[in-house]
Amino acid sequence: MNRDLLRDLSAALAAALLVVAAALVGAAIKREKDTLHVGLPPLYANWGPHVGPGTPAALAVAVAVVAYGPVLAARLPWRGLLYAVWGTGTAWTFSLALVDGWHRGIARRLTTSYEYLQVIDRFDDIPGTLRDFTNHILIDSPDHWPAHIAGHPPGATLTFVLLDRIGLGGGAWAGVFVITVGATAGAAILVTVRALAGEALARRAAPFLVLAPAAVWAGTSADGYFAAVAAWAVAFLALAVTGHRPRLTGLASGLLFGLTLYLSYGLTLFAVIACAVLLLGSRRVRPLPYVLLGLAVVPAAFTLAGFNWWEAYHLLVERYYQGAGGFRPYGYWVWANLACTVLVVGPATVAGLRRAGAAPVRARVRTCLRTPGAAAETRLALLVLGALLALLVADLSGMSKAETERIWLPFAMWLLAAGAFVTRPRAWLAAQAVLALLLNHLLLTGW
Repeated sequence: MNRDLLRDLSAALAAALLVVAAALVGAAIKREKDTLHVGLPPLYANWGPHVGPGTPAALAVAVAVVAYGPVLAARLPWRGLLYAVWGTGTAWTFSLALVDGWHRGIARRLTTSYEYLQVIDRFDDIPGTLRDFTNHILIDSPDHWPAHIAGHPPGATLTFVLLDRIGLGGGAWAGVFVITVGATAGAAILVTVRALAGEALARRAAPFLVLAPAAVWAGTSADGYFAAVAAWAVAFLALAVTGHRPRLTGLASGLLFGLTLYLSYGLTLFAVIACAVLLLGSRRVRPLPYVLLGLAVVPAAFTLAGFNWWEAYHLLVERYYQGAGGFRPYGYWVWANLACTVLVVGPATVAGLRRAGAAPVRARVRTCLRTPGAAAETRLALLVLGALLALLVADLSGMSKAETERIWLPFAMWLLAAGAFVTRPRAWLAAQAVLALLLNHLLLTGW
């Protein structure tokens, strides 16, 4: 066994021990006084071994990706690879969701008392509701919004209102929408990696962007949809700063970044990833006016409609501490959240992140030896580490205590690209698949 592989396995083992520690400490806290407000720490889930109609399909997708994913990723035409990542990612997410059955796994997920579909009828007058939105954020306000509506800007809820308006109302259509759109995030990340670090690394990352434990929570969580919007905002920015039709791609990036800000307050931290992209781009200045122009559109529209983002955010912070955020202990969740992330991204990503951290150091040595490929690996490492930095800032903020397996999906998806660094991809893909299948078949997740 070579030294690098041994270090990879050691990193994966350390991450597994972090998860075990979070589970044991969390169980002890629950026994003494349950301030965690989760069923099975550190996850918002309950123990419940089960199989369902999605089980055979999930097994088939897993076997197919492990067996053929790396080969096809290397051989398919680039556009065909993007469609393959989207299609296979959609199949993987749907099959995992259907392990819980159609109703529990898809049709009812976005209709619970916390969710967006509970308030569709309150948006009959959209401009009036937007003007009045902040008056219903706090728990003690009249007709206060359910948790997820209060916890997000109205762009999130408005998405499902507009689906309802075009005849795609109800939980089933909402579930299909978030899975289908959310699965495009993998393709967006591939576009970004190719633009900034080259096609070879993008192709190596492709199977890991498909066969990820993150799919357990991406189907059907609105955060999977948020992840896709944010990912395409970054992808268009990467195209713009590398000279690919900078006016059009810059404008598209700005529009999507603006929408991202009105889907989730926490996604303002995507500015960290955007900065990493700007630093890696060869033409940073030329597209910026178009990015900024696009970025102004969505905030201007919501502001003119009467919604004040900053006022709503400050009220959300107050609402957060009125609820579970007020008693969930920061001292536990500041590290247990990271254990949740380990379960979302899987052991292959942990090993890849270890290698990503070493890549800039190795690059200096390779540069001295004039070894090809050093710059590309360093660029991908910086992109992935930028996403990790954004996630760590979110963690330290204390505004995400628990449920981060869902809330941090937009950041976690970018960490999956670190799979491009690992050797023996089939073995690592198998580990990813086994973890996802165990999570989905042994636990009843809350989202």
